[in-house]
Amino acid sequence: MSRTAKGPRLWLKPAEHDKATGKLRKKSVWWIRDGDVVVVTGCPPEDRPGAEKALGDYIQAKYQPARDKERPLRDILVTDVLTVYGEDVAPKHARPEKTAARLIQLGTWWDGKAVSAVDGKSVREYGAWRKKQAWKSARPDATGKKARTVTDAGVRRELEDLQAALNHYLKEGHMREVVKIPLPPKSLPKERYLERAEAARLLRTMLHMPERQTVHRGPRKGQVIETAKRPARHLARFLLVGIYTGTRAAAICSAGFAPAEGRGWIDLKRGVFHRRKVGAAETKKRQPPVRLPNRLLAHIRRWAAMPRKDGSPPEYVVEFRGQPVGEVNKGFAAVVAAAGLGPDVTPHVLRHTCATWMMQAGVDLWQAAAFLGMTVQILESTYGHHREDYQKEAAGALDKGGRREVETLDIEDAFTRRAA
Repeated sequence: MSRTAKGPRLWLKPAEHDKATGKLRKKSVWWIRDGDVVVVTGCPPEDRPGAEKALGDYIQAKYQPARDKERPLRDILVTDVLTVYGEDVAPKHARPEKTAARLIQLGTWWDGKAVSAVDGKSVREYGAWRKKQAWKSARPDATGKKARTVTDAGVRRELEDLQAALNHYLKEGHMREVVKIPLPPKSLPKERYLERAEAARLLRTMLHMPERQTVHRGPRKGQVIETAKRPARHLARFLLVGIYTGTRAAAICSAGFAPAEGRGWIDLKRGVFHRRKVGAAETKKRQPPVRLPNRLLAHIRRWAAMPRKDGSPPEYVVEFRGQPVGEVNKGFAAVVAAAGLGPDVTPHVLRHTCATWMMQAGVDLWQAAAFLGMTVQILESTYGHHREDYQKEAAGALDKGGRREVETLDIEDAFTRRAA
């Protein structure tokens, strides 16, 4: 019995070394495998987003979705729905490569299945498959354990894309029936934030953590040594901007020192961070301009005046080896571990930290909400309990109340006597 075809997928071809000398002959690179067809993407192992984009382009070039009308759900393939969404809507997203990666995961599971098969059972099966598949492809850490790379929130986010794709397909008139996906419950809001001592420890680690390299030849072959390089110093900039503005990671990484299409920018003269990308439409994740604190503004002006190693002026607030930083997740996680903090400290924790510190300082709710780019209701419900005056008046009323009934008796004694 022949095996079921897996469909187009990415495969990391291992590096090739000369058996006699051990010299590297061919570098590791991402391939697209589709049955007997092999396409070399040219993307190195660290460029997974580029490889995923190449896979998405390959799938679109290979397969054109049906857009016929008046078809029953049993005749509409889920992959048709996803492909139409990927062509019409995904390119307009703030991070289209992320959307494309999620659509690829959905398409792998739902390949060959009709929209009529989308129900609670199939959705739960997709969640179980997605976690198992992610665990198999995960790399073990230093202890040999594999980390869980896809959470319930991650599965829900992918299914939300499927729901959005179905809604778009319906809106475009390619099907006539509404399909609602039973989404997994939302995760509880995370309350992790950095204490000032933790933030200081993280900053010191970013500035002073040395680069570690493995010796590949000579008497010390196999040993791990520390070099004079400090590869995480660019993350110190990311940390300071994140904590003192509460800006999301993607907006920090793409921010430049001058306005340009497709990125935010910082007005060094007026001290204002224009977080939303130039030319981008406003979304539900608000990104209003924010006034920079004087202490942070002084740092950013100094960074803007520091030339690169080749003498050219920097273009972005956060750069690594003269290039903008696409993501900081892996580097940030390595620094967090080196600083002795837990894996719950992620780049988004910096936004929580900014909001929490403002609440602890008693900043007006309207001012803080405008600064962070969220509604007052969300700010108060998520971070309001950190305010010093949180329910102070209500608790104080209980301290004063009940004197006529219990007089000098404490509350516990009063209840004891009544029960007797």
